[in-house]
Amino acid sequence: MQGHLKLSIDYRRASFLISAPSLRECPPDAGAEVAFAGRSNAGKSSAINALTGQRKLARTSKTPGRTQLLNFFALDQQRRLVDLPGYGFAKVPLAVKNEWQRHLDEYLSQRVSLRGLVLLMDIRHPLQPFDTQMLDWAKRSEMPVHVLLTKADKLNFGTAKSTLLSVRKQLPNAKVPATIQLFSALNNDGLDILQQQLDSWLLLEQDDSQA
Repeated sequence: MQGHLKLSIDYRRASFLISAPSLRECPPDAGAEVAFAGRSNAGKSSAINALTGQRKLARTSKTPGRTQLLNFFALDQQRRLVDLPGYGFAKVPLAVKNEWQRHLDEYLSQRVSLRGLVLLMDIRHPLQPFDTQMLDWAKRSEMPVHVLLTKADKLNFGTAKSTLLSVRKQLPNAKVPATIQLFSALNNDGLDILQQQLDSWLLLEQDDSQA
């Protein structure tokens, strides 16, 4: 029950758990986890590193699309963050991209412990085809989604705020509405809002189980 939500998670305790090429190699489907998804230049690894205060926890690369695995990070024995493969610029054969897509689809549709999806978009290039595809999936699955408009430091505040309002209007209406915020991994702007959103997903599972 949401009224009992009082705890908060120390994301700085995050540690690498495992990398899985497909659903069957993932950790046991128990507890609660939140997945981070985004095009391969959206700043996903930087956001996870900023969240956890560990500059090298999630690999950052100047070669977008290099990460091809589902990377799991343990917060405690029951809770995890998941870094999903990035898409968009990887120089690999189409057949390989299709295989990545199949594994991602399986994970998103079958993973029982998945509590929410953080969708990262470069604020300068929001709502690309991959982004709308993920939003459509979240709507169909009634999966909570929280949009991070990353690299907000690249724009002045007025332009960033205008983009935020514009994208918010274009988010799909669903039984579980999407939320959205500005974010900058460079200066940690929006980090507290992200932490609160993750807490609301990851801690409610514990709270409900004890009710």
